Amino acid sequence: MIQMSSEYEDIIMQIIANAGNGKTEAILALRSAKTGDFEAANEHITNADKAITLAHNAQTSLLTKEAQDEKFELNLLTVHSQDHLMNAITFLDFSKEFLGVLKESRL
Repeated sequence: MIQMSSEYEDIIMQIIANAGNGKTEAILALRSAKTGDFEAANEHITNADKAITLAHNAQTSLLTKEAQDEKFELNLLTVHSQDHLMNAITFLDFSKEFLGVLKESRL
């Protein structure tokens, strides 16, 4: 097993940072929608999608490396990055659904 390289650590940090940014944007979308600013809410959702896509792409690069038989040390930072990404994706999905409910309730 390979010790955590700086390349591997950089990818892990990309996952954590982008997933965190995506979740933050989803939270801001809900806050905007609560005040009736659905234009801003939609912009935040777009930003959240972009950030989470970046995190997912970083994760895919790790999966590709592993599929090519490049093994890495599994550690708490790696687990944390996966937890962050899964949580951000779930929160974004929920936010999109809840925005629809908020829009309908304003009609």
